[in-house]
Amino acid sequence: MQTASTNICERMGRSQELSEFKRGTVIGYHLCNKSICKISLLLNIPRSTVSSIITKWKQLGTTATQSSRPLDC
Repeated sequence: MQTASTNICERMGRSQELSEFKRGTVIGYHLCNKSICKISLLLNIPRSTVSSIITKWKQLGTTATQSSRPLDC
């Protein structure tokens, strides 16, 4: 039998990372003047994720994840 806390953790668990292609698609839609809401609906991802991708791209010029960035030595 599952407890309520276990069930909540399963439902609210972190999903998988978006692929580089999907992050690039977000930027492509953004460059075509699609709204964050419209991009979210088209790609079936949360608006907050779309907003984060666009913000990171504007600030850093990349959509790469932390793990895929080269190490600074």
